[in-house]
Amino acid sequence: MVDLEETYIENRVLVQPDDTNNYDMAHGGNVMKWMDEVGAMSAMRFSGETCVTARMEGVDFHRPIPRGDTALIEAYVYDSGTTSVKVRLRVFREDPLTGETELTTESYFVYVAIDEDGDPTEVPNLSVSSERSRELREEALSDEREDAARTA
Repeated sequence: MVDLEETYIENRVLVQPDDTNNYDMAHGGNVMKWMDEVGAMSAMRFSGETCVTARMEGVDFHRPIPRGDTALIEAYVYDSGTTSVKVRLRVFREDPLTGETELTTESYFVYVAIDEDGDPTEVPNLSVSSERSRELREEALSDEREDAARTA
């Protein structure tokens, strides 16, 4: 078993001019790419296998990330199936001078673990052994249920 906290990954990207749209804000496609990369790292850390993206749940863009700010990407595994891995992803705008953060984007991605031949392969069970792990998992499951109810 792998504990949820072992799958927690944060990454930061300084939003450069090449990362922006016509409004000098991080291009949504770049934000999604960063999320996918960090989410895959979390899924691979959990499974011990190469993981590929199977599905992205709705991506909610709450606010933009201006050029010069940092995109702080947070990912962790909150559930798993036989070969699938569910990862919660959130992105924050971070002021590089003060460290002040603000939620900008969130989603849930599903990855599938694959073997050397590209075939789906089993993943371990997820352990939730600490209070922080339990809080993160419950937060993800609760938000996932709210998202499902909103889109139903």
